[in-house]
Amino acid sequence: QVQLIESGGGLVQAGASLRLSCAASGGSFSRYSMGWSRQAPGKEREFVASIAGSGGSTYADSVKGRFTISRDNAKNMVYLQMNSLKSEDTGVYYCAARSLLSGNYYWGQGTQVTVSS
Repeated sequence: QVQLIESGGGLVQAGASLRLSCAASGGSFSRYSMGWSRQAPGKEREFVASIAGSGGSTYADSVKGRFTISRDNAKNMVYLQMNSLKSEDTGVYYCAARSLLSGNYYWGQGTQVTVSS
């Protein structure tokens, strides 16, 4: 079973950039599709971006052109580069892993991102 630990959140002003990191352990990293979701106060968790083991990526419309997901299979790391941040990007960001064998999802504990306008 894979364990996920996020880092890199913080408080920034609108227009700034942040890079989130997710360290994975306990599983064969290449056998997981990785992604990021977020949850704003009072709202449901929503998909942000995902990346396959081969590197193919998918983004929510709200972050296309501003966020970039990447992975380093040698280091068991996933990153989310967030540029041109907006106040509506505020929330807790969760790293997720989906097993390509079982289809099970695993989640990290989350990291807070706050964007002040």
